[in-house]
Amino acid sequence: MEALDILDSLNEMTVFYEPIFSADSHSIVAYEVSGKLTVDDKTIDIIDFTYDSTMPEDLRKEVELYLIDKALSETKDALKEYYLYLPCNPNLFMTDIGDAYFQTIKKNVDESLLSKIYLVIPAHKYEGEAEDLHHPIRYMKTYGVKIALDEIGKDSNLDQILMLEPAVLIINISQLNYDAWGSQNPVFTAIQNLAIKMGAALMFHDIKTDYQLHHAWKHGARYFKGEYLQKPSTQLNPKDALKERFRNDCKQFIATERKQLELKYEEMKKLKRNISTIVEQSKIQSNDVESLLALARKLNQYAFRFYICNEEGFQISPNIVRKNGEWVVEEEALGKNWSWRPYFLLNIIKLKDDAKGELSNIYSDIKTGELTRTFSMKLDDDEYLFVDISHDYLYEHNLLI
Repeated sequence: MEALDILDSLNEMTVFYEPIFSADSHSIVAYEVSGKLTVDDKTIDIIDFTYDSTMPEDLRKEVELYLIDKALSETKDALKEYYLYLPCNPNLFMTDIGDAYFQTIKKNVDESLLSKIYLVIPAHKYEGEAEDLHHPIRYMKTYGVKIALDEIGKDSNLDQILMLEPAVLIINISQLNYDAWGSQNPVFTAIQNLAIKMGAALMFHDIKTDYQLHHAWKHGARYFKGEYLQKPSTQLNPKDALKERFRNDCKQFIATERKQLELKYEEMKKLKRNISTIVEQSKIQSNDVESLLALARKLNQYAFRFYICNEEGFQISPNIVRKNGEWVVEEEALGKNWSWRPYFLLNIIKLKDDAKGELSNIYSDIKTGELTRTFSMKLDDDEYLFVDISHDYLYEHNLLI
């Protein structure tokens, strides 16, 4: 395929708009732009073409700018109602530090509506320094233009995300499975937390089934797109076109989630109550190994490890650990301090006023690597018991979610 053939055919380019749905309004709030061009009976996906390094850089940039220009000229009257997500190859963008892209946008969009424009940038495809990309982006953001970082995943650079300060993080729904990048994956959790701290929204795309839509909704998506909702089209649809269907789907998700949460809450209450009762009925002392082993036998179905700390976080008992079905004593843990752990001291303060104890969120145990929760409760004389719950118990009682 020759460059001149592509240039001669640009006016035949077709722009497609994929609707983006909002979790709060259940309506279409934006459209993401893509394009196709047929040259010599071969159809080119414009976004894929812009990353084809076998084609001249200036040609690829001209094609992407043509797509942006055409999309904006077709939709400028709709920007009062919708946001528009425009493709942006960061390597082409930086050939003139973003000026051509910004001028193309300003030519078509009134300054009062620039806040309706998002540049969709797959940051991991950028071949330069993130700091260099940050400067023109920051300049455009002063005019209201926003950034959506695409293809966020397990290989994403969190420092780069933080530097670019995107308004939206776009994640492919296929990554939300336990074989690839599940919801308990530390990177996914870190990205969720980072998004919250930055005030960025999560968008999940490529949604093909109601299950995937539910999965995205459950994992904090504010925005959704994919063929299950609506395929890309050459036309913009009314914002409430699928509102009733989407709302009904969400009502089902809410009902399912509430039931699961209620069951989970009851299981957590039962676990806390059972362990508290066992401990209260046991006469344990932090320096009496026999009393600790007696407690261990009573906790056999619940725990794989426990220990006692003082209110400063110093461990005043050995670890009592179950190994190969037997409880063993690890004296080397005596005297270690755990106050450096996030929320440790805050948890101690809470336990002073809560006789029922606390059950932590899910986390990966540093030694075993397995998912666990820790139950903690106040004993007498400013001592605090920490019981690490076994993965098997959590799994059997649906407490791993």
